[in-house]
Amino acid sequence: MRGHAAWLGLAALALAGPAAAQAVDVWGGGLASACSAAAQGGSSSIRDERVCTQSLETEQLIPLDRAGTYVNRGIIKLHAKRYAEALADFNTAIRYKADLAEAYVNRAAARIGLRQFKDSVSDIDNALILNVKEPEKAYYNRAVAYEYLDDEKDAWLDYNKALQLAPDWPLVKQQLARFTVSHPLDALPTVASPTPEAKPQP
Repeated sequence: MRGHAAWLGLAALALAGPAAAQAVDVWGGGLASACSAAAQGGSSSIRDERVCTQSLETEQLIPLDRAGTYVNRGIIKLHAKRYAEALADFNTAIRYKADLAEAYVNRAAARIGLRQFKDSVSDIDNALILNVKEPEKAYYNRAVAYEYLDDEKDAWLDYNKALQLAPDWPLVKQQLARFTVSHPLDALPTVASPTPEAKPQP
């Protein structure tokens, strides 16, 4: 348990939403940069995926940019719901750059798609330790994983943390609107006042 919360009953009213992806910025104006822009734009097209592949096959990339390009290609596959293929790209990215926090956030998203929820939580924990650039997406993804693990309380806490970090994110507000919360004091039994003892008359 990640701490105590003053909530007794907490129930989700519907299934959790989709996981969030987090692209990696790759600069320089080449194919890797175009791949990065496609991932950030939410592309799921084969054409953009091929741009990423061409970058990986033909461009001289430093390890960070190569890892980032694998992440970005994986995101395009993630958007197309090809979760196993996306997972393979994120695994490769981590082999190139083990401290790339965004690779863990996105691998968590792919694992949610593959229903590997416990592994997804572990990936998010790593991403937060590595100071991921958009932590609200990490908390959001972990909340989704917790919900599928029937841990509604921790899901609620992580959705709220995501909302604190990104108060204008509509998707988080939609997720929180599905929950009902009851305070533990509502469930306490009523205790009758003690009856004063009779005193003997003088």
